[in-house]
Amino acid sequence: MVTAVDSGRARRGGGPAAASSRAVLDKASKENFPVAPFFLPRAWRADLMAVYGFARLVDDIGDGDLAPGGADAVHLGLGPDRTDDRLAMLDALEADLWRLFDGTGPRHPLLRRLGPTVRRHRLPAEPFLGLVEANRQDQRVTRYARYEDLLGYCELSANPVGRLVLGISGTTTPERVRRSDAICTALQIVEHLQDVAEDLRRDRIYLPAEDMRRFGVEESDLARPEGGASVRALVAYQAERATRLLNEGAPLVGSVHGRLKLLLAGFVAGGRAALRAIEAAGHDVLPGPPKATKLDLLREVGATLRREG
Repeated sequence: MVTAVDSGRARRGGGPAAASSRAVLDKASKENFPVAPFFLPRAWRADLMAVYGFARLVDDIGDGDLAPGGADAVHLGLGPDRTDDRLAMLDALEADLWRLFDGTGPRHPLLRRLGPTVRRHRLPAEPFLGLVEANRQDQRVTRYARYEDLLGYCELSANPVGRLVLGISGTTTPERVRRSDAICTALQIVEHLQDVAEDLRRDRIYLPAEDMRRFGVEESDLARPEGGASVRALVAYQAERATRLLNEGAPLVGSVHGRLKLLLAGFVAGGRAALRAIEAAGHDVLPGPPKATKLDLLREVGATLRREG
């Protein structure tokens, strides 16, 4: 849910650099929860969109979803024909990230946009490097044996984003980081549940193999147009895990004040609304990702604020 102000900022300018950046930033409107909602201070919105732009770019490289034409590869110092070499692209992106932190200046427009945010809030490199490493892992690991292995992946792929939000808002404490990690991991699990069919088409399965065996689910069952009873039971089991993580992290909302409280409530509510949509679909996620409506999200925001104070 990107405001008109945010979208307008992303659309200004022209040429290949602006087009590739715009293609990345426009995906913010499709997320389960608001990326940079209107009620935040303008500076926060700009900073959150800068972080989102980097995170989305990394994921698009890892998923092979970059805009056509090879502009991103050229920005990163590679030839336009190297876009499909995902590991080379991730290596080049990490090198460009280090140029941001060592002061020599990054090449990619989304990293140049990120620079002021990093400097203003003294953000460390580690969360950004974690996002890159998660996508490297996606190129090497397509199945997860145990739930603990999946949690290790979420530590790289999801938790850094919450830590960056805390850094931008100046509210980082060890306890808040712990709560934030629980929320972010839950949101990642929810996304995996929504995208079971899409992930399988990419030859990836984020449902732990030990749990698939427990519920008698074969990989071929995930390729069916509709989920059978065993698949739905497996999804319900993973959804309950995500619910517990959201409940563990939700007190983070009550630990902050003002507009940050509303933003964090939106994150928690986004996860809860998506879980309710999955439940309403009978935990059958194979026909397509169950999505919550905006009204469902608003109701969950209100409920989260009442519950967490």
